[in-house]
Amino acid sequence: MLRGKTAIVTGSTSGIGLGIAQALAQQGANVLLNGLGERRQVDALVAQLSADYGVKVAYSPADMSVAAEVSTLVAQCAHQWGSVDILVNNAGIQHTAPLEEFPDEKWEQILAINLSAAFYGTKAALPHMRHRGWGRIVNIASAHGLVASPTKAAYVAAKHGLVGLTKVVALETARSPITCNAICPGWVLTPLVQKQIDDAATRDGISDDDAKTKLLAEKQPSIEFATPEQIGTAVAFLCSPAADQIRGAAISIDGGWTAQ
Repeated sequence: MLRGKTAIVTGSTSGIGLGIAQALAQQGANVLLNGLGERRQVDALVAQLSADYGVKVAYSPADMSVAAEVSTLVAQCAHQWGSVDILVNNAGIQHTAPLEEFPDEKWEQILAINLSAAFYGTKAALPHMRHRGWGRIVNIASAHGLVASPTKAAYVAAKHGLVGLTKVVALETARSPITCNAICPGWVLTPLVQKQIDDAATRDGISDDDAKTKLLAEKQPSIEFATPEQIGTAVAFLCSPAADQIRGAAISIDGGWTAQ
């Protein structure tokens, strides 16, 4: 479906971003990865994705907290493959603390990576999409882009902002073959979350299953995690012709979290 298209996925060396990169590669898109990791491991990941799906895969270590590096990431994709067809703004970080105790530097860092990077990336990618006459922008927001939780001021503010940015871009591209949408995951089973479960099980002297249920019970009524593969499949769908008139949507994949 996406043969001949090029995709940038930020924060894609593991977790949700990697699931998205795999789903797009499976549909034939060339993929520019971005994220953290030792270069040897990243090089192995690039080679594996290329071999598994028969597409071109490259990597950029661009720091998503630096506007100029976000623009350079987009320029690299355009220079390397001649186009920027799909942009998935996925990179994100988290920090929790009561608002009065929230470190100023963490506020600035979270807004830079979780929100401003999407602005700068979209601003750089849109001219390439307009030139090609087609484009897909998918912002990975969060259930916290729709509702709030205590101790997450910066994350909630950034993700609400990302949903708002999604709507503005959708309106500004509404009469073009370019769409912009957001996906709002709840709890997703990533290696980082699995570590939280393992640590909680050890700390509380309970099984992994009980630790998982305890983690999910407060927010996610299904008591099941979403998976990176499910998020990736949703992104691939938004890149399909069936999604041509899905514009400015905030699609929840949250096991019923925001239905409450």
